[in-house]
Amino acid sequence: MSSPAFTLPEPDTDEAGPYALTGQARAKAGKAEALEAALIALVEPTRREEGVLQYHVHRDRADADLFVFYEVWASIAHLEAHLLQPYVQDFLAQRHTLLAGDMDVRWLRMASPYQA
Repeated sequence: MSSPAFTLPEPDTDEAGPYALTGQARAKAGKAEALEAALIALVEPTRREEGVLQYHVHRDRADADLFVFYEVWASIAHLEAHLLQPYVQDFLAQRHTLLAGDMDVRWLRMASPYQA
């Protein structure tokens, strides 16, 4: 396990595509702006990391307390290295002050051919 927050499933032996995930984070009442700021603060340093192919944070149009993130990494090893970055560890350590519950992460297997 790379982080106490996540258990990353191993890629299937026949997978050729990158390692991707999506997730949702719901802000505690009155904490949506602080959660948005914390999530957006992760974007720039993450996009500079080796192996990141895509890293996006979205805010739901109908539910301003709900944030959705999407990440694509060249490999599981790159994502594991990301989760160990100090700024990610800081966010994970403080997330419960901002979140109503924990993040809901979905580990994806790329079904379509990947084009960079």
